[in-house]
Amino acid sequence: MSVILKKHVEKFVNIDEVAFQEVLAFFDMIPVKKKENLMEEGEFCNYHFFVEQGCIRKFFLKENGMEQTTEFALEHWWMTDNFAFERREQSGFYIQAIEPSVVLRISHDNRAALLKEFPFMEHYFRMVYQRAYAAAERRIRFLYEFSREDLYLHFADSYPQFVQRIPQYLLASFLGFTPEYLSEIRNKLRS
Repeated sequence: MSVILKKHVEKFVNIDEVAFQEVLAFFDMIPVKKKENLMEEGEFCNYHFFVEQGCIRKFFLKENGMEQTTEFALEHWWMTDNFAFERREQSGFYIQAIEPSVVLRISHDNRAALLKEFPFMEHYFRMVYQRAYAAAERRIRFLYEFSREDLYLHFADSYPQFVQRIPQYLLASFLGFTPEYLSEIRNKLRS
């Protein structure tokens, strides 16, 4: 039983235990090792992942071979390559566990069957997508509006759990910094 997913669903829709168990049957629970890929660039994006325990990230490889992290997900967060998932196309991203994790995954076909059998889940997923879209809009604005130092401070204030759990080099990748530059900012703030 997924208490975390149930609580997350209950934030948006009313669901009893019997219905939740039926909804849960559409998902697979997958244990993931640290640095294990759930999806790789070039693979068809067949799954949407819900983090039950742990932390995962989405990234792509730049032309120079450097990794660019675009998203993190902790417990009760969703992650996929939305563009590729909705179109059933190959992904341009990797999704990887940052730490040992447990994820629930739902395939495109299972999600379609779930929504047909339980129409109220359409509202749940719409709310999840709306919040994710709003967060992406804010992140884009912050990237343009904030200085590099302010961007780090805003992220650290808004998401302290990430700063504590994510290795510095991955946090730097997400913020568009080098690890060395992030170290400089942190050292400056400690002074």
